[in-house]
Amino acid sequence: MKHTYLVLLFVTMWLTSACEQSDRSVNKGEHGSPATQTGRGTINNLSLSALDSEKAYELSAEALSEYYKAIWNGLEFDGSRYMDNPNLKLYTEKKIKSQYNLFRKNNLTYNQVKEVKMDAEKVDIVEGEQKVYYLKMNARIIKDVGEYAESTEFLVQDLKGKLIIVDWYTSGKDSYDSIMRGESQVINNPAIWENSE
Repeated sequence: MKHTYLVLLFVTMWLTSACEQSDRSVNKGEHGSPATQTGRGTINNLSLSALDSEKAYELSAEALSEYYKAIWNGLEFDGSRYMDNPNLKLYTEKKIKSQYNLFRKNNLTYNQVKEVKMDAEKVDIVEGEQKVYYLKMNARIIKDVGEYAESTEFLVQDLKGKLIIVDWYTSGKDSYDSIMRGESQVINNPAIWENSE
């Protein structure tokens, strides 16, 4: 009898804490918004257009796939397809050139990227004057031999009816972004690249 009572008490406490934790994570996103998307499921904030969030996902996934093929396979990356800000384009060009040259110097470019698979871990809207989507993308980079995974965060904004990337940051201990911009960046400022420095 005592054992049954303890098991019931434990299960009740566990269910109560799990419900509270789930409620907190839905109502308080890192980026100040209640909208959260796991994978490519539904968005909880009805003011977001599902079509726009899907387009933001597709834009980010395409840019990220093209980026990995540029740094490993030496293919061209056309930043103007994804970005409007000249400072962000220049930074991205330097990032690609630096990564490709590093891989080539260390004789790693023979192992080409064959495919990049992605899913959106999170989609939020950043509160502000304009609609800006925050996406956390998980990429699995499949190469001739082996594969690896990385997370990249994006800010995507509607500029005169066209979705563009206004910031992106790939985290990781030795990633180019963490070295150049610092580790543990909070990606929530769509105007970060407006300053030429």
